[in-house]
Amino acid sequence: MRVGGHVVIDELGDDVYFETSSDSRHFDASLVREPLRVVPTREPIILPASETATVAMRAMQREHRGCVIVTDDGTRDSKLQGIFTERDVLLRIVDRGKNPATLPIGEVMTPEPDCLAVESTVAHALNKMSVGGFRHVPVVDDQHRPAFVVSVRDVVEFLVAAFPREVLNLATGRDSAPQTREGA
Repeated sequence: MRVGGHVVIDELGDDVYFETSSDSRHFDASLVREPLRVVPTREPIILPASETATVAMRAMQREHRGCVIVTDDGTRDSKLQGIFTERDVLLRIVDRGKNPATLPIGEVMTPEPDCLAVESTVAHALNKMSVGGFRHVPVVDDQHRPAFVVSVRDVVEFLVAAFPREVLNLATGRDSAPQTREGA
């Protein structure tokens, strides 16, 4: 086998028959020390607290997002007030029998959610999500204005991109994932 133009010889002096990866990567702490900005995220949905839950849920469905960021005026130029998530829909609207068409999201959002600073690392996001049980964490600037939202899905996609061969080339079997999304 040739690696970098050289024949690779094993410990017995023979040409190596099976390929060995010259790009062998091992999970190490340097990956999680990367700045959070390297994780690909999508533009957040931002609405004012006065907007109805129906409008927020439709925006989440249309954009395939699990949350809405809530600010004073519905723009990223004002401070973060809260986050409205799928969990809020289930526990604060459906479970309580409220009408989302007339209900302002400010009444059912999670106010003053745990946040990360834009300077945070991937490790900070993983810690916040794991310890707090969050699927979405707002990332704010030094004036507490929303910069973006990092989700568990974003972090998983970042890790898969870092280790595509190890993750995407797994043999399918009984433990393989379903071909369609649940409930979608």
